[in-house]
Amino acid sequence: MSEQKSCTLCGKSLDEEKSSLFAVAGEWLSEDVWKDSGELCNQCLENRGRLAMMYLHDRNR
Repeated sequence: MSEQKSCTLCGKSLDEEKSSLFAVAGEWLSEDVWKDSGELCNQCLENRGRLAMMYLHDRNR
């Protein structure tokens, strides 16, 4: 019996597939910058990716 993992930011289920470019960008940031890969849901990854593209200029090169 496996326990369902949930997002560390919002608590949603992590079983969602990464479906957008923002989510892919958020996953890259979670692996390379914040070191929390596998801990965030698709929506939080999308939000992170979108906000980073707008405000994290040192990573947008």
